[in-house]
Amino acid sequence: MAATRRAIAVLLLSAAPVAAQRAPDFAAFDRYVDKAVRDWKAPGLAIAVVKDDSLVFAKGYGAIELGKPARVNEHTRFAIGSTTKAMTSAALAMLVDEGKLRWDDKVIDYIPDLRLYDAYATRELTIRDLLSHRTGLPGTDLFWGVEENIRPFNDVIHRLRYIRPTSSFRSTWTYQNVMYAMGGAVIERVSGKPWDVFIRTRIFAPLGMTESEALVTDIRGKANVAVPHSQIRDTVRAVPIRSTDGVAPAGSVWSSVSDMSKWMRFMLDSGRVGTTRLITPANFRELVAPQMRAPIGQYPALELAAPHFFTYALGWFVQDYHGRTVWMHTGSIDGMSAIIGLLPEQRVGVYVLGNLDHVELRHALMYQAFDLYGSGPSRDWSTDLAALLASKRGPRVASSTAPHVATTKPSLPIERYAGTYVDSAYGSIVVTATSGALSARFEKLDLGMLEHWDYESFRGRPPAHVEEVTPLTFQVDGTGGVAAVRAFGATFTRVTDTPSR
Repeated sequence: MAATRRAIAVLLLSAAPVAAQRAPDFAAFDRYVDKAVRDWKAPGLAIAVVKDDSLVFAKGYGAIELGKPARVNEHTRFAIGSTTKAMTSAALAMLVDEGKLRWDDKVIDYIPDLRLYDAYATRELTIRDLLSHRTGLPGTDLFWGVEENIRPFNDVIHRLRYIRPTSSFRSTWTYQNVMYAMGGAVIERVSGKPWDVFIRTRIFAPLGMTESEALVTDIRGKANVAVPHSQIRDTVRAVPIRSTDGVAPAGSVWSSVSDMSKWMRFMLDSGRVGTTRLITPANFRELVAPQMRAPIGQYPALELAAPHFFTYALGWFVQDYHGRTVWMHTGSIDGMSAIIGLLPEQRVGVYVLGNLDHVELRHALMYQAFDLYGSGPSRDWSTDLAALLASKRGPRVASSTAPHVATTKPSLPIERYAGTYVDSAYGSIVVTATSGALSARFEKLDLGMLEHWDYESFRGRPPAHVEEVTPLTFQVDGTGGVAAVRAFGATFTRVTDTPSR
């Protein structure tokens, strides 16, 4: 009897791994993704799944551009957005391997003209700080986010000295694209190669990533390129490609899920391509070692995933999912969405690219793919996440069509608001009064005629492809004049009057 019990125990133990390793049903997964793309009204989407050193699933869904016949496939190129950051960190790891820098080297030793508002941060800022979003600076996307006003990066470095920190140095995680661009500047100064050349020669070429472009400039005019879409006044429409070349190391790469599957396999093999190691084990571990606690509210999907920890490494979020480690990152830029998710212990990777702004279906598909490999209990991630987001979304009123507050009016004559307003970091806003109406220009960006909204707030009239109006809120000085204007998240101080016309 004892022998029988032992035999049964052996059979049960040997059967357990077989059940856990049951082959994923990719035919069912294909049907699931196809339905989810339609449910979420995503124009187009592509997804790839890798296991060990093999691409096991890759497919495109939907349209390259709404209303046109071309369909997305696994070779369609999309903006990968901030999943570019991990490539910048990997490039720096290669230079650390070569002895050309160290993770905790001071940035000022490589960029001696750098000055931050906080002198201590200027002296102590390290390569590691650049890559872990812990500089204390707020987001400074206004340096590159308005295409008309993009400045040479050396000018951005100079202007960083005027950015006041919003937290003490190394105390808080605050997403910072310009710091990743600084990492690219370090790569150029150490290697002698511009960031984009380094990425092409040291990552794309050895990995065989022939469908990838390092700069947005290089994708224009190419074949099989997805068109970005955004929801504009309740309608999904095609929008222009947004250039991120001003902060290229933070998010300028365009690629396909076919090519990004090669990047996933490289990461899952700890920095190797075949038998060739591009990053040493020690420095590869640095890339994915948690550096800062990240806010659990960063992504709504985390409410459903319920990780015990959520942290940021060097270009990677690191969390747990049902007891397994996850390396992941999203990418978002006007009209484009991306996500990469890796289960390093299972050597499973998922990559999703979409051509709709912030289509959070990407998170659902990542976790759904994880569950194919027994990472979590079976659930309908697409339906559950859509329901969660709907519960958080209040009644939506398009900002450009919301009713005016009829009982308010400007406290001063219109001509008093005209003037030149300056922010040391971001430049000037010039407000002009013409025939009793205001118009404005932010550096090279024409904000058009300003419509009074309420109290001291006016709004620029957006072009057809832009949903959000540009609010300008004037700050009166209490003596019949205007002291400043608040716009784009910055306060511009009045320096001169602009004559009325």
